[in-house]
Amino acid sequence: MLSIGFKKKIYEVYRHLQDTLQVCLISATLPNEILEMTNKFMTDPIRILVKCDELTLEFDTLCDLYDTLTITQAVIFCNIRRKVDWLTEKMRTSNFSVSATHGDMPQKERADAIMKEFQKGLSRVLITTDVWALGIDVQQVSLVINYDLPNNRELYIHRIGRSGRFGRKGAAINFVKKDDIRILRDIEQYTD
Repeated sequence: MLSIGFKKKIYEVYRHLQDTLQVCLISATLPNEILEMTNKFMTDPIRILVKCDELTLEFDTLCDLYDTLTITQAVIFCNIRRKVDWLTEKMRTSNFSVSATHGDMPQKERADAIMKEFQKGLSRVLITTDVWALGIDVQQVSLVINYDLPNNRELYIHRIGRSGRFGRKGAAINFVKKDDIRILRDIEQYTD
């Protein structure tokens, strides 16, 4: 909530709390700017930071792909909004230029600014949830990366259909974990 514009409201609520109250901050992701901000309302905090090797490996692989492949434009799909935010932050921190969109963003921001930027080719990589899997065509998209496999095969078809539009060639790369094998097999049977 701190990173999406609720900072002032949280500070306002915190001002009215008793000094003896214990405050806990829990998040799947904590960018440095948010950690620094929490020092204003936490007293002697104990930080328990858990590194997720699986996400790191996937992120390193994505960075290698980004550096290696020559692409016009690409779309990276994640299953949840938090993952879009996390991956966008990681990519930007690693000096990659990316855009992001998901259903928690206001419609005007998502449609008018981010999508027009991507459609005009001003942004080469769009990280998104399935909010973008249906109905939006950008001719220059040559690569779709499923950072997370979708939960059903129909969504998979819609996602990979974003590349290779208008008779152009396109490719799809799927990141698959052990937990995804059943979904992958279902997709394989569906597309055979």
